[in-house]
Amino acid sequence: MKKAHQHIEETNPTPETKQAHPNEAPDPNLIKITELTNDLQRTRADFENFRKNVEKDRDSARKLAKFATVEKFLPLLDDLERAIATYPELSPLAKSFEKSITNLGLTKIETAPGTEFNPEFHEAVMSEGEGDKETIAETLRPGYLYEGEVLRPAMVKIQLA
Repeated sequence: MKKAHQHIEETNPTPETKQAHPNEAPDPNLIKITELTNDLQRTRADFENFRKNVEKDRDSARKLAKFATVEKFLPLLDDLERAIATYPELSPLAKSFEKSITNLGLTKIETAPGTEFNPEFHEAVMSEGEGDKETIAETLRPGYLYEGEVLRPAMVKIQLA
């Protein structure tokens, strides 16, 4: 009985028995299956990477389109702000205006006089005084953040002290 079991093991080798008999040639079918399995795993990984890259590119394109669209409205926002400042009877529109830009995801960059100048958010086009400390003296054009990123830096005049 023991011999029959030994004979079956030798005629139908398993991967374990192949390792036990290093002098025997490996089964070409097993090698092919292993190669195909590896190819399939690489192809699957490549496809997953491709899918993730496509999704990332799609998100970037959406974000860029939204930025470009909102950016086209900035001159209109500037004009509306100047109109409200020029005609006091339009001041009730100011609250509605602020609410609308907030709903769009826009936030005005802080540029009150005395605010510390920050080149990431402000663009200095004029300066007065002497010294090392830079503070905002006047806002020449408001700047906006869109979803937390600078859409347009605020154009300011700085005071050196």
